[in-house]
Amino acid sequence: MADRKTHRRMTSAEQVRRSEQNHGGGHYAATPLRTPRTTSRSASGSARHVASRSEGVDSYVSRRRKKRRVRVLRVLLVLFLVAFVGVGTAAAAYIIRINGTFQEDVTDEIRAQLTEPVEMQDPFYMLLLGVDKSEGRAQDWGDSASNFRSDTIILARVDAPSQKVTLVSIPRDTLVDMGSNGERKINDAYSIGGGAYMMEVVEDFSGVDITAYAEVDFEQFTAIVDAIGGVEVTLPVAVSDRLAAVDLPAGTQTINGAQALGLCRARHAYDDYGGGDFYRAANQRMVIGAIIKKILTLDPVSMVNAVSTLAGSVTVYPLTVTDIVSLAVQFQNFDVDTGFYSGQTPTVSTYTNNVWYELPDESGWREMMERVEAGLPPYADESQDFTHGVAGSIGVSSGDGSVEEEESSEGGATFSGSVLVLNGTSVSGLAASKSTELEGAGFSPYADSASSMDHTTSNVYYNGSARSSALGVAQTLGIDESHVSENTEGYSTEYDVVVVLGTDVTN
Repeated sequence: MADRKTHRRMTSAEQVRRSEQNHGGGHYAATPLRTPRTTSRSASGSARHVASRSEGVDSYVSRRRKKRRVRVLRVLLVLFLVAFVGVGTAAAAYIIRINGTFQEDVTDEIRAQLTEPVEMQDPFYMLLLGVDKSEGRAQDWGDSASNFRSDTIILARVDAPSQKVTLVSIPRDTLVDMGSNGERKINDAYSIGGGAYMMEVVEDFSGVDITAYAEVDFEQFTAIVDAIGGVEVTLPVAVSDRLAAVDLPAGTQTINGAQALGLCRARHAYDDYGGGDFYRAANQRMVIGAIIKKILTLDPVSMVNAVSTLAGSVTVYPLTVTDIVSLAVQFQNFDVDTGFYSGQTPTVSTYTNNVWYELPDESGWREMMERVEAGLPPYADESQDFTHGVAGSIGVSSGDGSVEEEESSEGGATFSGSVLVLNGTSVSGLAASKSTELEGAGFSPYADSASSMDHTTSNVYYNGSARSSALGVAQTLGIDESHVSENTEGYSTEYDVVVVLGTDVTN
């Protein structure tokens, strides 16, 4: 990920100074506990990656026929959008209105924090916050951000080329170092400096750059679910919580907006299991996944209607309605059951000075973020997710992410995925010509030059669970399977497969 940065990462001292300038020092004394920050980085190649003809939505479809279908879908989506709101200036006015609604609550501090563009052709991180701004709370305490806490904190990794979405919940009681504001629960960051300061704190805690922000008002949450006709969830155990106004049986069922909101708020339903906040967070991720799954099944007009409803319930920046629809189109082939990953920060509960804190498990958190950065499920195995079998779930939380991939009869090879093609010879245009072969086979190749030009043998390296794609690349280019291995050589992890061409494929 580091090779995509366009700005220098600030030191902790510089982050503290910026926090003081933007938000001022805290007024609470620091607790006697300390939580060191951890930063994880994935290995990445230093070469500048030059994209081939395959870009955008084509990057994860396996045949030209599918590419044509997606292009048609994009055209139809635009036509439906125009038909829905009229023509000409009416369409433009409609889009401007939705964008204005999405961003009407975006503060100057958030705009100053998010100065880097979102590169949707690369994986990017978004901070999702669920803030309780209920009318009753506003009447009692006022509607200033200082009176609110962020009850839901989710770090989302969106990877359109690889068709993966990863959600990692950060417990609201997690103790973090906020510099001059002391060591305190992470959800205090919102009351100190709103969403902008929360992004600073989460960036420092997770070690990744956040380039997009979304905030959901819980009171408006029901409209989103009702607008798409409800969502399907599977509950391992019954969820009954009087305070959350929800009573749902175990099993698979379609729930409406009010039930979804209650499910996302219910924690006392899990009093018998302990750690109600954790089970609630798992259910929240499940509901988000169910919403994504439902929206992606909608026809273009219904999708536009859903986006319009979202605008009234969600604050988003810097993504526009055009960006959101574009992402939805790119994810048209997305399989939530296999490409949606979910987990939460590993912590240890402690009771100090009459207050409960969640202390991050440093090694576990570092391992989790390394997996997330590599495009893998957050947990290495199911035993790490203690909410499994109790809270709801959707998609994948642990393992290598393969989820019983259907293998072809050609030795387990598959013919889709993103491929970085590096020319390791002095033969001009070799990477481009081999990229054309791979594109014809169904891959999405990107051609570039290797750091050295003296390779005699071609090698294929795979990242994460993409071994089957690596086998397909090897078969397509006539490279022996013995030259296929996991990427431990420091090549880019931004692609499923990296192939370094040698003189053995020049004939």
